[in-house]
Amino acid sequence: MLRLIGTALCLRCQRVPSLPLILRPCVTLNSGENQQTVEALYNLAVDIQKVRKFNGWVLQRSPAYTQDVVNLLVDLGASGPIIAQILTTHPEAVLCDPQQMQDQKDLWVSVCPNKKELVGIIEKFPASFFTSSSYHLNQRNNIGYFQSLNLNRRIISKLMASAPQSFSRPVEQNQVMVCTLQQVYLELGGEEANMKIWLQKLLSQNPFVLLKPPEALRQNMLFLRDKGFRTAELLHLLSKLRGFVTELNPDSMSCTLEYSRNTMGCSETELREIILACPALLYYPESVLSERFGGLLCAGISMSQIKETPTVLELTSQIVNYRIQRLKAHGYDVRTGSLQALNGTKKDFEMSIGRLQLRRERPLFNPVAPLKVDD
Repeated sequence: MLRLIGTALCLRCQRVPSLPLILRPCVTLNSGENQQTVEALYNLAVDIQKVRKFNGWVLQRSPAYTQDVVNLLVDLGASGPIIAQILTTHPEAVLCDPQQMQDQKDLWVSVCPNKKELVGIIEKFPASFFTSSSYHLNQRNNIGYFQSLNLNRRIISKLMASAPQSFSRPVEQNQVMVCTLQQVYLELGGEEANMKIWLQKLLSQNPFVLLKPPEALRQNMLFLRDKGFRTAELLHLLSKLRGFVTELNPDSMSCTLEYSRNTMGCSETELREIILACPALLYYPESVLSERFGGLLCAGISMSQIKETPTVLELTSQIVNYRIQRLKAHGYDVRTGSLQALNGTKKDFEMSIGRLQLRRERPLFNPVAPLKVDD
């Protein structure tokens, strides 16, 4: 009886047709899709559904060079999961001509010879690596220009990755902006010996500064000078704001300064001191400042405390409330203490919490109390 059942099951299995690969649900072709591309991406564990949703046109193009992309990335040391992530995020890579990809690889290796670091850049900025060959000459010229400024290789590779537009355009446009930055820095009293470090920090903090019109920088500096900031103070603001100084404009700064002065009830001189302590105030819109002032005041913090430690305005109300509760749990009341305990990065704050905890756990020692000794 058991033998008959087993035979029947085997015969039933033989009658079930095996499904070909292209008919499996995850690799079923949509109209007009390139079968080889879909299958190749599927075998690499690429999220086909995500590609279809956001870049479906790629799957319809031919020819595609999926294996060439894989070979290039493997040669750089990329693992399977990383390759799948890159092609899920930027499937357009499979449409790049193999020679074009090799040229890009050679270009990038010239500024980022560490293959592991380069794979990390490609994973984070795939569109910057797999780009059009029509910009290759501009990229090479811009690399040569920034190398002539003796900028750190990592700064150059970061610029190429996060602001590829600045490397795709003619080198002369970047030269104009860099020269403007250098001139303003020197005009405000900056030392030429420190200019390279200053420029590297500026470009690292905001790579998109190269894409801004040079006139914006000078207009903002003139506006702040008219507001009473002295030359040394303007250099301080330029160094603190770095590339973000080009994101500002006189109209927005005027509104922000007026709102801040009225809200804090301070004089023009006091406001300048507050801005020098917290330059970020210059680029917060009135709506953001209103919400943050309100959150601090509702938490019981006085306006005089805010004026003494204006950098607390750089924190969102959610972060401020969370930190206030954490400090309170460790016996610290910000309403009577310094707001410096609220400031800083997440790491800085956790270190402050650690010091408070240690202080509570450490036994108090009275130096004038008599020591207990055995008779």
